[in-house]
Amino acid sequence: LPTIYIFAVSIRLPQEYPAMIYEKTKSALSELFQSGEIDSEDPATQDDVATEEQEDKEPQPRVNGLVERNYAQHGYHLDAQVGTDQLLQAVQILDSHEFFIESITGVDWIKDGQLEVIYDFSRYDFEVCRVVIRTRIDRNKPVVPTITEIYSGANWHERETHDFFGIKFDGHPHLIPLLLPEDATFHPLLKDFKA
Repeated sequence: LPTIYIFAVSIRLPQEYPAMIYEKTKSALSELFQSGEIDSEDPATQDDVATEEQEDKEPQPRVNGLVERNYAQHGYHLDAQVGTDQLLQAVQILDSHEFFIESITGVDWIKDGQLEVIYDFSRYDFEVCRVVIRTRIDRNKPVVPTITEIYSGANWHERETHDFFGIKFDGHPHLIPLLLPEDATFHPLLKDFKA
């Protein structure tokens, strides 16, 4: 009979390790933006009293940048709005910090003539650290680069988002319908879709 040896190794990580992951990720993502500033408060949830004039105005799309969020309120820690030219760089940062992809989805901002692609990333190894990457694109030309070269698991997420919103993931290796019929010429989650 063969002899089986079992070794147990205990590694003690410094208490600040989870905070280091968060801080390093925040620092790396902030370098994508010229100012390098990070908003620590969500303007949409400020307790300021709005005037009647402010209440009548439509909310404006957010500018590109990084916002720290309250995890208990939003469900994630960092929220980065990037241009399509920054998308792959932002995703590579998260990959290098060992985040995994949770989901990709879209939002139809029909009044703004835009679609938004939202990428959710997480780490659960020591403490939860969740990051959202967003990019907005022209609704009439909905194209973003694929991230399947970085995260192969993004393949079916991108296919599903393409099915429902019509967003083309440029460079995707097999962008065919995942859930809709192969001959479908509609995208049911667009706000102007008529059943």
